[in-house]
Amino acid sequence: MRFRPEQHLRRPGEIRAVREHGRRLDGRAFTLWWKPDSGAPTARVCVVASRAAVGSAVVRNRAKRRLREVFRRQQAGAPAGCDLLLIARRAATTAPWTELERQFADACRRLPPAPEAKP
Repeated sequence: MRFRPEQHLRRPGEIRAVREHGRRLDGRAFTLWWKPDSGAPTARVCVVASRAAVGSAVVRNRAKRRLREVFRRQQAGAPAGCDLLLIARRAATTAPWTELERQFADACRRLPPAPEAKP
């Protein structure tokens, strides 16, 4: 599946809402913040990597590319209508693909299911 533009969280207010009103799961390669019930038909994501936590620009961009690709491959497991914020850690650049995908899938399984649509 493609990573479509409507699956990106871009506005600072949307990202801030996930941090302020969402919940957090910590992993070895990333921290996952989520806020359910965004009203979007699919899960939306924003990937962040800080210089202090990850490293230079090259390393930060690699971490973000890898986490976006993990989301793209595993997006079917993410609850629909959920906003996700992935904060990269240094391990996101060196962990094997299978480990990253496993961590993301495990985190998505721990999220509550999407609320049922009201008629």
